[in-house]
Amino acid sequence: MEAPHHTKKKKDTYTSSVPAVDDASRILIALAQNQTFRMSLTDISKKTNINKSKVYSILRTLQKYGFIDKHLKDKTYSLGPGLISLSRKILNNMDYREVVAPFLERLARETKSTALFVIINDGNAFVVAKHEGDMNIGVTIGIGHRFSATAGAHGKAIVAFLSHDERANILKGERLFFHGDASRLDRERLEIELNECREKGFAYDIGELNPGINAVAAPVFNAHEQVAGSLLVIGTFRETQIATFGAMASENAKQLSQALGADTVKIYSNDNKRKKALSERL
Repeated sequence: MEAPHHTKKKKDTYTSSVPAVDDASRILIALAQNQTFRMSLTDISKKTNINKSKVYSILRTLQKYGFIDKHLKDKTYSLGPGLISLSRKILNNMDYREVVAPFLERLARETKSTALFVIINDGNAFVVAKHEGDMNIGVTIGIGHRFSATAGAHGKAIVAFLSHDERANILKGERLFFHGDASRLDRERLEIELNECREKGFAYDIGELNPGINAVAAPVFNAHEQVAGSLLVIGTFRETQIATFGAMASENAKQLSQALGADTVKIYSNDNKRKKALSERL
């Protein structure tokens, strides 16, 4: 009797990602990270390294669900309003507020000021969480309040830790609010302040945005080691307290970044290496 013949079944192969979804995600990220609100088909293709015909097909599909807008006049594309409901759902349920709450509470309590968590999006900074400390004279800013992403302390903290190209693109702008009104911008002083922020881990504003109101801010990073926003402490505290409060904001921002999945040791280590290499070239 012939022995039964066993054949090995070929194992199905699985990949860790779906190529079409991966490409669509890269396109959305490219549009979100671009310094201008709109991008051409060619620019998107170059940025993502995806051929134009595939980019066009993906954009048409995303447009169907409102995730992309096409502007017929100049044939450019931008993120669409369909993303608003998704992002609102995230802000309402994620919840950044749950993750950041202990850090804001601690900062507000120890500084007797208002502590805010601000995220950046499309040239703006939005307050998504806050905690008000025990203070006689307080500063109240509502959830959802929008600032320019270049305004005051949080603007410096955010821009200081962007990539060289991202920072250069922002600094080319005409209306920058790092020193309050755009007409008061001092670019030489700003360069010193940005370098100081990278050195110390925080930036500050001494009554320039609002007379009598001081602020310190430190960058917060996401799991992709990109600047997501900042922790901001704002109040009527004394100028002599800025160094202390700034260090507290920086330490809490690093801990929050770690809670969001960022490797802050690597981030700051890479920045130190970059500064050392730059100084050696000079």
